[in-house]
Amino acid sequence: MAAVELHMVSDATGETAQRLVQALEAQFPDQEFSEIRHPRVESIADLQLAVDRMKGRAAVVVYTLVDPELRESMRALCRRAKLHYCDLLGHPIEAIAKVSGQAAKMTPGARPPLNDAYFRRMSAIEFAVKFDDGVGTGLREADIVLVGVSRTSKTPLSIYLGYLGYKAANVPLVKGIEPPKELFTIDQSKVVGLTIDAHRLSEIRGERIRWMRGDRKYAELEEIYDELEYAQRIHRRLGCPVIEVSELSIEEISHRIIRVVTERRDASTTA
Repeated sequence: MAAVELHMVSDATGETAQRLVQALEAQFPDQEFSEIRHPRVESIADLQLAVDRMKGRAAVVVYTLVDPELRESMRALCRRAKLHYCDLLGHPIEAIAKVSGQAAKMTPGARPPLNDAYFRRMSAIEFAVKFDDGVGTGLREADIVLVGVSRTSKTPLSIYLGYLGYKAANVPLVKGIEPPKELFTIDQSKVVGLTIDAHRLSEIRGERIRWMRGDRKYAELEEIYDELEYAQRIHRRLGCPVIEVSELSIEEISHRIIRVVTERRDASTTA
C-alpha cells in the first residue's frame, strides 16, 4: 500500500497542523503516511514551491495561514494542481469575526493569551509533579485521583490531565503495603482505578529492567498476576471505576477518566 503524503503548510511553526495530522493518522491505522512540514511561508512564491512538491502525488495538504491573501492563493494553487486541501484557520476566523463583530488581528504565530485558563493549567501541571506517585498529601485537593500498580501510566496521565486543567494525584498500589487511609475517606467520585493486561505489563517492565538493570522479579508474570489481583481487591474496596490502559493512548485514557469522574460527580450531587 502506497504511503499518503500529508503536507503541513504554515506561516508559523506548523504545530497546529501537526496535531490535526496526528489525529487523522490515528483513524487509519493500516495506512502508511509520510509527513512533510513547510513552516514559515511568507510569500506566494513559497506556497508555489510547496505545491510543486505535492503535484501529481498521493498527497493531502493541511494549511494554517493567517494572512487572507496567502489563504486565498493557497486555495487557488491547490485547485489548479488538483490537490486535496484543508484550510484549518480560514473558516473559523471568519465565523468568529462574524459572530463577535471584531476583526481578527491576523498575527502569524500568535500565542494564546496568559489568561486564567493558562495559569490554571500551569498550576495543575505543578500539582501533578508535586503529588506524583503517592508523594505528599494532596488527595483531598486533587480533582482526580488515579490508583494502580507500577507502570500503568499514572505519571504521564497525571501530567496530561494537568495540561487539560485538572489537578491529578496518583497512588501506587504495592502488594503487601496498605494504601494511605486518606484514599478511602476522600470524595470517591474522583477516584479512578487503572489496570493493564499482565503480558503487556511484563513487556513494559522488561524494557525498563533492560535500561535500568532492576530486579527481574519486577517483570515476572507470576509476580505481576499477584500485583494485579491485589490491585483488584483495592479497587473493589474503593468501589471505583477501572480503566484498562493496555491498548489506549494517553489522550484516550485521559478523556475517559474525565468523562467517568464528571458523570460520577454529577450523579452524586443529584442523588
